[in-house]
Amino acid sequence: MDDIDAMFSDLLGEMDHLSQSLTEATVSSGEDAAPQESSFSIGFNNLNESLNELEDHDLDALMVDLESKSTDQQSSTHNDTRNPTGNETSPPAVYQESEPVVTFPMITTQSSRAVKMNEPQTKADKIKVALEKLKEAKVRKLIIKVLMSDNSSKTLMVDERQTVRDVLDTLFEKTHCENSIEWSLCETNPDLQTERAFEDHECLVEPLSAWSRLSENKLYFLSTPQKYMMFTEPQIFYMWKKKSSGDMNSQAKELLIKEHFGGSTTIVPNLEGVLYLKEDGKKVWKPRYFMLRASGIYYVPKGKTKSSTDLTCFVRFEKVNVYTTSSYKQKYRAPTDFCFLLKHPCIQKESPYIKILCCEDKHTLLLWVNSIRIAKYGAALYKNYQAAVTRASILQIPYSAANKEKSNSATSLESPYPSS
Repeated sequence: MDDIDAMFSDLLGEMDHLSQSLTEATVSSGEDAAPQESSFSIGFNNLNESLNELEDHDLDALMVDLESKSTDQQSSTHNDTRNPTGNETSPPAVYQESEPVVTFPMITTQSSRAVKMNEPQTKADKIKVALEKLKEAKVRKLIIKVLMSDNSSKTLMVDERQTVRDVLDTLFEKTHCENSIEWSLCETNPDLQTERAFEDHECLVEPLSAWSRLSENKLYFLSTPQKYMMFTEPQIFYMWKKKSSGDMNSQAKELLIKEHFGGSTTIVPNLEGVLYLKEDGKKVWKPRYFMLRASGIYYVPKGKTKSSTDLTCFVRFEKVNVYTTSSYKQKYRAPTDFCFLLKHPCIQKESPYIKILCCEDKHTLLLWVNSIRIAKYGAALYKNYQAAVTRASILQIPYSAANKEKSNSATSLESPYPSS
């Protein structure tokens, strides 16, 4: 009962802390106009700079989108004014309180001509009009800067309904790199010294909107070989106790995947072992025996056994994401540099509600981070993998043909980015 009371107290404290932070953010956005403007771009000092970085066809698409949205709002207002009583022949306009979902309209021949007639002649004029319309329309769009490993960057416009998979496909087209299942969009947080690769099914606008206005977080397009290792090398996670788990043919791997991901529920790796836990507010690390379950991570209290009745819940996965860290041995005096943490995505700075764990080696870190992803996302992770493989196989044929034609040329279509 004491453990249950302590858990409820921690939970209530966390809810109060998050509620206060969200309330403060709402009040500050209402009092200050600057945060409203910055919400339209990520990775830039201001919105004007981000619009300048857009390619011409992307800027034209944004102009058409905003123009169509403005026309829709005017027509709905006009219909409501003409028919305030709302009779059967002319039903009243229905207004949605939540932020509208804005999509790219299909540009017909007539609409494109109409746009060209009213189109500003210079890019500066387009940007000026776009700035005015963005302030008028509360659209869920972001102009983002994506960094590459060679210090170059690409500027994209992201809609709130676009998934990470959609953005990756756009980056493949812009960078002309080989479409591989290993490529990921990764966020970095210099304040917390953390990294995380977004999952393909995530809507990118949502996690990026959690970044603070003056955030120095960055977005990278990188190759991450460990992204789908639970499907390419499933024996590492489901046979981790056996030393001979590395020798397995493709047919045995497929059977292992089908056994753990082919049913109605995903079977989580039965992972357990000693990890070092950082105490709140202190640079002190204590070893505890942790066990992974589908709902979260549990640990064995001192003087207790490994039975399920004695386990204490450490963290649940519903509202937290798993992040890898860098240089925590220097920052927090961790036993090793192989640390990971679990936190709510809205927490962007140091907080007592961040759970930090330290592993003995790199292999143990790989096991825990990816096993947590399996427990958290389950079947969605397997669907992402299948979609990535299908997409890569479709685009691999034209890519290989083009690469063969240019094999004797100085220009190569091979990826300029490292594989790790």
